[in-house]
Amino acid sequence: MTPKFLAEFLGTMFLVMVVLGSGIMAMDMFDGHAGLALLANSIATGAGLFVLIQSLGSLSGAHINPIVTFVEVLWQRMPAKEGIIYVLAQCLGACAGILLVHVMFRYPVFQISFVERAGWHLWISEFVASFGLICVVALAGKKHVEFAPLAVAAYVTSAYWFTSSTGFMNPAVTLARTLTNTFGGMAPSYFLPFVVSQFTGAFVAWLVLKKLRS
Repeated sequence: MTPKFLAEFLGTMFLVMVVLGSGIMAMDMFDGHAGLALLANSIATGAGLFVLIQSLGSLSGAHINPIVTFVEVLWQRMPAKEGIIYVLAQCLGACAGILLVHVMFRYPVFQISFVERAGWHLWISEFVASFGLICVVALAGKKHVEFAPLAVAAYVTSAYWFTSSTGFMNPAVTLARTLTNTFGGMAPSYFLPFVVSQFTGAFVAWLVLKKLRS
């Protein structure tokens, strides 16, 4: 595994540990109070994402998200074959991350989620969140590239609160959520609609960005 693919694997692994691990910790500490748990979870995710992008950006571009890689391929900034390997590294990293979360919190290592997340409102939320994420990734660093990691992290933190789905907007993390029956889990039967919504939002964002740049 080359350094940039290893960076995508490790970056996505740590992202999943931050997202799911902080959620489990928050639910335990706040005795199941969902509002406080979501607040802690969103802050931890934003902080962790900023660190990951800042640390891994020079190695792999810090995609750590298949829809970001997908759009990079659409822009022809990377070959489709390399994009596929990126996505594979991200998905493997996400799965490794959730297994490590289970080990750290002394849960059964291998799980399948039974958490229901159904409804068109959640799919629209994922479309909107993913659309916004791609726009932020593409536009945030136009004037001051050094602010891009902070802008992306801030957007993801806010997406926890302005979307009914709490802004998954990452197919690799969505995959990992099907493998945990803890906080943030999602039954596998709901995986496909979420991922289709995420990729569709990313694709529409790319179309809009093309218009903005023309």
